[in-house]
Amino acid sequence: MNPLSAEQITQRLSTLADGWEYAGGKISKLYRFKDYYQTMAFVNATAWISHREDHHPDMEVGYNQCRVSYRTHDINGLSENDFICAAKIDALLKL
Repeated sequence: MNPLSAEQITQRLSTLADGWEYAGGKISKLYRFKDYYQTMAFVNATAWISHREDHHPDMEVGYNQCRVSYRTHDINGLSENDFICAAKIDALLKL
């Protein structure tokens, strides 16, 4: 599998919820929460989705925020699965 082209990345990025950015060969989004408990609940739910998809993001966790970043290491770029997983993570907050 080849990494997505710049044009494909731009098109797919436009289909995601607001806040996703493309930089440094990855897509990322900063999620903000009321407190530590909500942040950790989000992290755990993200971990569950990641395990089911067998596609794991990098996460930077703070007291009331979590930055989620996707990149497919096997192809050294972005894949369709990065965008699918990003959309699934966004769906967590719509529940």
